Amino acid sequence: MRYSTITRGLCAFFIFMISSQISAQDTTPETEIKDLSAKKWQWMADKEADKLAGLFHDKAQFVHMGGSWGKEQEVQIIKSGGIWYKNADIHKVSADIIENTALVLSNITLLAVVGGNEVSHDFIVTEVYVKENTSWKLANLSFVNQLTGPPGE
Repeated sequence: MRYSTITRGLCAFFIFMISSQISAQDTTPETEIKDLSAKKWQWMADKEADKLAGLFHDKAQFVHMGGSWGKEQEVQIIKSGGIWYKNADIHKVSADIIENTALVLSNITLLAVVGGNEVSHDFIVTEVYVKENTSWKLANLSFVNQLTGPPGE
């Protein structure tokens, strides 16, 4: 009886260890970058300028409907509330990894406050991340106003 209990306990332990290893391996680089993209949208909504400054590459470019600029201006705009990315409702997201570059393509409805006016737009957003050492840095964020859906929709 005692050996049976020990055997069951060891079996349960090994099953637990194997399942832990399998779930740890479920995280793909594509999943990791999609999760980082989602965090970025939340940090933008929460005006977490310091976290965003750490995520943005020093040479990052931001392309909006009203213009384009670099990291420092984007961080300052978020910090000051010049643009408040209130909520990004993400409809579809895909990610591809090419060596040390990640491409994220999203279809979103963005609710924002721009110059004190609340606006909502459907966008196709392209994010380009580069891996430096062990961390991803956002190198480009571009918004394209989506006027209609793809052909056939």
